[in-house]
Amino acid sequence: MMRTIFACAISAIIAGALVAPAEAQQPPSDRPANIVVSGEGTVSVAPDNAELTAGVTTKAKTAKEAADANSKLMTAVIAALVDASIAKKDIQTSLFSVQPVYTTQGNTEPKLTGFSASNQVTVTIRQIDKVGEIADRVVSAGATNIGNLAFLHSDTSKLLDQAREAAVADARRKAELYARAAGVTLGRVVLINENSSYAPFAKAVRSVSFAAAAPIATGEDTLRVDITVGFDIAR
Repeated sequence: MMRTIFACAISAIIAGALVAPAEAQQPPSDRPANIVVSGEGTVSVAPDNAELTAGVTTKAKTAKEAADANSKLMTAVIAALVDASIAKKDIQTSLFSVQPVYTTQGNTEPKLTGFSASNQVTVTIRQIDKVGEIADRVVSAGATNIGNLAFLHSDTSKLLDQAREAAVADARRKAELYARAAGVTLGRVVLINENSSYAPFAKAVRSVSFAAAAPIATGEDTLRVDITVGFDIAR
């Protein structure tokens, strides 16, 4: 009889040792209660400046002739930009090359027939309403290719901050709705994650050739921020 009682006591102690730590690790009353929602904020605004590329490509029998002809035309293009009130700091060379030109006939070896020189600048246009006029000026000055038009914003950080504030407000609105529906009181914010990844806010347009002052419609861009917000439930 004593052995049986002793064995039962030992079993009870072992069972208690196995169960008690598991319950102590995470008592049901101490488990966190949260409301986690997404928030979205957007700001729609017209771009306030633009970028485009303008360049000259020339061909000649020798590299020097091609480069000289290119230099003459490119000087005229840059002068036209300056005359259009484009600051020199807003004109930047983005490409310059002199390359041999080969031709082939049938199965013969390629034959050197001349050289091609290319020079291209990227232009920042801060008076966005003059994009078409400036494009016309550089074409008239001798530019053989112009395009890669992009509409930009001078202060994207400020615009994104507005979108972030709107995203937080949107998240709080959703969380308060869920809290009312669940019959609980919304507590403090315990988590904010920004999920968005941003590319430059530019509206790129495919390369085009301007034969005359073209009407340019800038429209509006929509800047967007997505966040995840976690709220505690007040006790």
